[in-house]
Amino acid sequence: MAQQTPPTEEQAASLPFPTIRSIGVGAPFRWIARGFSDLKACAIASLFYGFCFTGMGLLVTIVFSRAYQYTSAVTTGFLLVAPFFAMGLYELSRQRQLGEPCALLPTLTVWRRNLSNIAVFAAVLTVIFLIWARASLVVFAMFYTQDLPTLSGFLSQVLSLENLEFLLVYFGVGAIFALLVFAVSVVSIPLMLDRNQDAVTSMIASIRALLENPLPLLVWAFLIVSLTLVGFLSFHLGLAVLMPVIGHATWHAYQDLVAPLPD
Repeated sequence: MAQQTPPTEEQAASLPFPTIRSIGVGAPFRWIARGFSDLKACAIASLFYGFCFTGMGLLVTIVFSRAYQYTSAVTTGFLLVAPFFAMGLYELSRQRQLGEPCALLPTLTVWRRNLSNIAVFAAVLTVIFLIWARASLVVFAMFYTQDLPTLSGFLSQVLSLENLEFLLVYFGVGAIFALLVFAVSVVSIPLMLDRNQDAVTSMIASIRALLENPLPLLVWAFLIVSLTLVGFLSFHLGLAVLMPVIGHATWHAYQDLVAPLPD
């Protein structure tokens, strides 16, 4: 169970390193089921965040239609901002877990609970984002040999494996950055919100969680990517439901992966 009151900074400084638990390969599917349950229980507040994600998805499409070479940067920005939008969803799951009513307003400023460490984490993700944005432009410049595509044209190239060298390099480099972001963020923000844990410890705990549960968490990463892709391919409308489900499920992933503090 989550703590009812997060520890103060002084108490957080004396917290033991989070104990990571081993989970089964089926755990990510349970998290998704619990995420759907939280969505149904907190529908109005959850869908508020869901439509924010839909708006971000539409922005990606608009940028692609006008300047495809910046789409990777904007898409990465989407993935960068998503964990911070999801903070409100974590808090909604936490409220429900404690038997409290699902209240949207307090979740809008939940980041204030541990602002300094969340800011450090944001800075780390921003650096990764900036490096990837530059790397993606370099890959486009070096390997993309065809005319400027439309969105459908680009997707058809991906599905038909045209310009294979570009696709291999682009998705290979992107996968490295995606794995890095995933590794440092599996349980980072929930830890910082729930325990007032510092950013460095939270990121190390996330990396350890991945190292100790590689197969289940790779399944979890696959589910996140798959559901996000479904959301994009449904004219972004699916994001309104699927992204809140992922956000709520992430809270339950944290609950399973990190042992409670000793009494």
